[in-house]
Amino acid sequence: MSALKVLRAGPAMSIQDLGRPGHMANGLSCGGAADRIALAEGAALLGQSVQSSALEMAGMGGEFEASEPTRIALTGAPMQASLDGQPLVWNASHKLEAGQRLTIGAVTSGIYGYLHVGGGFATEPFLNSRTAHLVAGIGALIKAGDMLPIGQDPNAEASAQKLPKEARFTGGTIRILPSVQTANFAPETLDRFQATEFTRTPRGNRQGAELAFEGDPFASADQLSILSEPMVAGDIQMTGTGTPFVLLPECQTTGGYPRIGTVLPDDLPLVAQAGPAATLRFKFVDHAEATQAHRTPEQQVKEVKAKLQPLIRDPHNIRDLLSYQLISGMVNARD
Repeated sequence: MSALKVLRAGPAMSIQDLGRPGHMANGLSCGGAADRIALAEGAALLGQSVQSSALEMAGMGGEFEASEPTRIALTGAPMQASLDGQPLVWNASHKLEAGQRLTIGAVTSGIYGYLHVGGGFATEPFLNSRTAHLVAGIGALIKAGDMLPIGQDPNAEASAQKLPKEARFTGGTIRILPSVQTANFAPETLDRFQATEFTRTPRGNRQGAELAFEGDPFASADQLSILSEPMVAGDIQMTGTGTPFVLLPECQTTGGYPRIGTVLPDDLPLVAQAGPAATLRFKFVDHAEATQAHRTPEQQVKEVKAKLQPLIRDPHNIRDLLSYQLISGMVNARD
């Protein structure tokens, strides 16, 4: 079986897919990729199922080598990438020949970048998913020396594709739905929450993101007297100090802090990908607007495919240019 050898690994690299829904009653949150849109982009670029697993890289990538010719795609937060020293276009698919060295450096914006392979990573599944859920002790961080098995690529000869640059790595306005305790916050507090500009603090991981802001804390009438209740990714908890904390894929399944609202699943990647310089604002919407805005992973792939463009390589950067057949046949201009 084809495999990808990890020569060097960043500090927070793991295999991720769409996660394990349906296990909250047993204390296991869904998990999965922090940026699900990036999974849809990788699936569209490689022409494969959105259920395929990818390598999630937080802040920093690594160095890799394929045992056999392998198609790859790079999506999510843009990172510095090169193949045998030649720069690679981000948000695009490429061909990785056996023995070539793929180098992925630091993010230039956002947090989570993704490396996809044609056929997906064929690591051992657990509860119908290959996603690493580190808080639950499922899977582990990828380290140097790991050999990541690759599945059969159904479109091995497909040409390279690219996507337009995405603007979801600089924050923006995040749509939220009212939550269980929203009514416990005073109307003026809810208005101030929507008018406030937030940034992420260094305190955060795949469980959640703490938000910094200027002004008074956001306290509810029952700030410290709520019994533990079920929690889901996207819930915005107000801690005892009145600081918002947005839950992400590996969040706990129960909690006792009041929730001022819940981020729409389609907007959660914007929170997950918000880097230190990104600013976030929140806007309440009703269920009708939230339902209309929602896209399943399959719908996201379909929408992304409509944006695909051929990846045209610059001849100045093709070191093996003379190995290609540049002229085929001849014509007589007088005929």
